[in-house]
Amino acid sequence: MFWTTLIGVMVFCASTGVALGAALGLTGLVLLHVYSNGATSLAVDAIWSVFNSFTLSAVPLFILLGEILLHSGVSNRAYSAFAPLFRRVPGGLLHTNIAVCTLFGAVSGSSMSTAAAVGSVAYPEMVRRGYDKDVIVGSLAGGGTLGLLIPPSLSFLIYGALTETSIGRLFMAGILPGLMIGLMFMGYILVKALRHPQIAPRDESGLPLRDILRGFSQVWPLLILIVAVIGSIIGGIATPTEAAGLGVVLAAVISFLWGDLTLRKLLNAIFHSTLLFAAIGFVVLGATILAQSVSILGIPQQILNAVASSGLGQYSILLIVVLIYLVLGCFFDGLSLMIMTLPVVFPLLTGLGYDPVWVGVLITIVIEIGQVTPPVGLNLSVLSSLTKNEISLGRVATATVPYWLIHLFALGVLTAFPVIALWLPNLLF
Repeated sequence: MFWTTLIGVMVFCASTGVALGAALGLTGLVLLHVYSNGATSLAVDAIWSVFNSFTLSAVPLFILLGEILLHSGVSNRAYSAFAPLFRRVPGGLLHTNIAVCTLFGAVSGSSMSTAAAVGSVAYPEMVRRGYDKDVIVGSLAGGGTLGLLIPPSLSFLIYGALTETSIGRLFMAGILPGLMIGLMFMGYILVKALRHPQIAPRDESGLPLRDILRGFSQVWPLLILIVAVIGSIIGGIATPTEAAGLGVVLAAVISFLWGDLTLRKLLNAIFHSTLLFAAIGFVVLGATILAQSVSILGIPQQILNAVASSGLGQYSILLIVVLIYLVLGCFFDGLSLMIMTLPVVFPLLTGLGYDPVWVGVLITIVIEIGQVTPPVGLNLSVLSSLTKNEISLGRVATATVPYWLIHLFALGVLTAFPVIALWLPNLLF
């Protein structure tokens, strides 16, 4: 009866076209009213507890940090610095896309912002040089997903706030998997460029090492920003919220002095970050109400007991969870999907013995896949619009399939060798 009510109310709300946060919240209120003797006031306590969380206050600050950099044109300098490094490597600027996405992800925290910032610089330049357009957008869509995994990550911040998992440990856990996936992307590009040289014209002109190093010297402000934000958290000098505040101030100073940020652009960045956090916060509000109703009714424990008595192995259950995420990722954006499913998935997987930090990395990678899965894949939409719809959403999705598969392979590697994600957190904390 419970599941009939939950699914029925969710389907009804979805059919009316209400926002996801409202659908989740209304469903939770109905469950509390029907199955908890009308104890809907418990939802208010849960909302206050979550939104009064000091950790969650870091989310709007990191969003603002990414928006400032996005509006400042800093990505132009970063791209110019990395481009010479891969000039003579098969694949050329396609490798630069991945490298700059990795760097920008380390200061942005948002997959969509990373794809937009790097794509706006890379696409016109690479088209001018004769690169295959589909391959360009595929590399940008795949590389953009690294923004959710490389710290600071909005996914890790929200996951940590909702599950009371250490943000510092989560940030550290994302570094090696993020670099591993980035190297896998580059490996694929290298092989594809060797087999099909026409997709990426080779630049045989040499460049002295001194000029390459001089180019890298241009990105030192970004490196200072990364060290200041991540280093202050790792060193225990600042909380994630304090580090985010420091990052916003540094990003604004760097963007004014080093980029082309103006007061108008800064106000525009504040406006966009406010809208984005409002959208995320509304989903968090609705999911909090639903999580409260599910928790009070003991549903996670019932699911865990049912799973334990089903005879399914630990890895079989993990596979089922991943498949469910892959299907739902076709219809929900990544962060909304994570917020919506955590009340059930987190206690289920940790109850089976999986490390909470490792679970955070796993869920982040799975929702990254959703960022490049149509019809909702946000990275696909961003890049299609960057090409002024010259490359359709379907073509972008097709070009991104290899990166989608690499993410799945990375999930297998991390499942077989969880130490890849857990080594740094265990070493530093």
